[in-house]
Amino acid sequence: MNRTKSRIQFHRKKSGKTNYKKRLELLKSRKDRLVIRKTNKYLIIQMVKYEAKGDRVVVSTNSKELVKLGWKNSCKNIPACYLTGLLLGKKAKEKGLKEAILDIGLQTPIKGSKLFAALKGLIDLGLNVPSSEQIFPVNERIQGKHISDKIVKDFELTKNKIMK
Repeated sequence: MNRTKSRIQFHRKKSGKTNYKKRLELLKSRKDRLVIRKTNKYLIIQMVKYEAKGDRVVVSTNSKELVKLGWKNSCKNIPACYLTGLLLGKKAKEKGLKEAILDIGLQTPIKGSKLFAALKGLIDLGLNVPSSEQIFPVNERIQGKHISDKIVKDFELTKNKIMK
């Protein structure tokens, strides 16, 4: 093994950026990984395929792309995360991808969170990802009824544009 590569791996483990035991378990499934990451303003979702030379991103999207479809609200709330999942699901179907395994990294899995709203969007478009119905947010939260009526209208318009 290259000495530099060894130091980088040790550094990522020491700084808490990578849990190699968890990563190995995901890779053993031999399925593409559905990687969901949050930033301060956006949600990033990628389908990643393992290769010996390094991981390869097959398809990717982020919630910033919703603005191009007419979304005028926050790109990090639950409705935006669901729509981002729908958008990636559409792209994945076009590439012929059918199944994946969820990889949320070091993020804490919380029932009904934004991460699982994005996952629900992917599953609603037909992608096969092992999960339980109990972890998804309720439909009222996905549609944005808990925020405002304006978001519900924007949600429906944006959803219809993605589904075309």
